[in-house]
Amino acid sequence: MKWIKYITNAPFLLLIGLYQKLISPILGPKCRFSPTCSVYSAESIKKYGIIKGAWLSINRIIKCHPWGSSGYDPVP
Repeated sequence: MKWIKYITNAPFLLLIGLYQKLISPILGPKCRFSPTCSVYSAESIKKYGIIKGAWLSINRIIKCHPWGSSGYDPVP
C-alpha cells in the first residue's frame, strides 16, 4: 500500500524539488514563513498524501501576501 502513496506523491515531490533547485535560487529568498512554502508543501504531501497535502499547500500560499501572516508555521 505504501508504494501507491509513493507513486502518487513522487511526481509532485519531484516538481517541488526542481523548483527548489532551479527556480528558487534565481528568485532569491522571498518566503514570509518558516519553513519555506516549498518545504512546507513537500512535508505536507509526504505526511498526508497528495490531496490533503496539496490543500494545505494551497492554503499556505494563499496566506502569502503583504497583509497576510508570517513567521513559524509548521505542517499540522
